[in-house]
This record gives sequence, C-alpha cells and structure tokens, in this order.
Amino acid sequence: MSRKLLLNAVAGLIGFVFTFLANQGQNLLGTSLIRGIYGFIIWFVLAFLLRWVLGFIAGKPAESSDPETGLYDNGESLGAKLDISTPEEDQELKGLLTPKREAASEEAGGFTPLQPPKLVSMKDPEELAKAVRHLKEE
Repeated sequence: MSRKLLLNAVAGLIGFVFTFLANQGQNLLGTSLIRGIYGFIIWFVLAFLLRWVLGFIAGKPAESSDPETGLYDNGESLGAKLDISTPEEDQELKGLLTPKREAASEEAGGFTPLQPPKLVSMKDPEELAKAVRHLKEE
C-alpha cells in the first residue's frame, strides 16, 4: 500500500512543481503556492484514477486478506479451476415425469379440452377457382 501512496504522492509533487513554476512569473508567491497545491491535489487524484483504470484493464484482482488468493497471483491459474455441483434431484424429476392415476381420474371429469370446428370447406375445386378469378378481376 505504501508504494501506491508513494507513487500518487510523486505524481502530485510533479504536478505541484509544474504548476508552481508555471505561475511563479505572472503571480504573487501566495497565489502560485495555492495553485501549486491545487495542482498537487489534481495530479494526485489523476494518478490514483489512472492506476485504478490500468489495474481494471489488466485484470488484477483486488488485494484481500484471504491466503488462498495470494497463491494465485500469477495469471496462469485464472480460470483453471471450476467447482460446480448440482444437487441430487433424481427422485423429484421422476416423480414429476410419472403420471399420477388418481389425480388424472379426478381431472378427467371436470375438464374437457376445447375442440374448435374445422375451417376447411369441402367445396368443388372449380367453384373455388371461379371465386378466386372473380376476386382478382375486382
């Protein structure tokens, strides 16, 4: 953690010096110091954001106190271990798939499926052709 803070502080110090020297010739000493402090703060925050974005892009995991994650610091082991297990549901699935005769007999009396009339007409093909020709003409 101290390295990261030191890196941010060095970036902030560079920003302070650069801003202070750029303002020293045109402004009073107090104004140059205040603007230098603003430059320090801005560069410090920018260094922090830049480190965070680069770490996010590089895919480095966040530091944690878990000793197991410390063992996998190199990128070679990422995605190498997959621990997935599903619960045993064989009996439940078999129970759902087998029809229950008692329930089926009770439902059969109270439910009848819808049987809509068929929409196919048994007309003579010549009559149908005349109707199509008549519709085409109009």
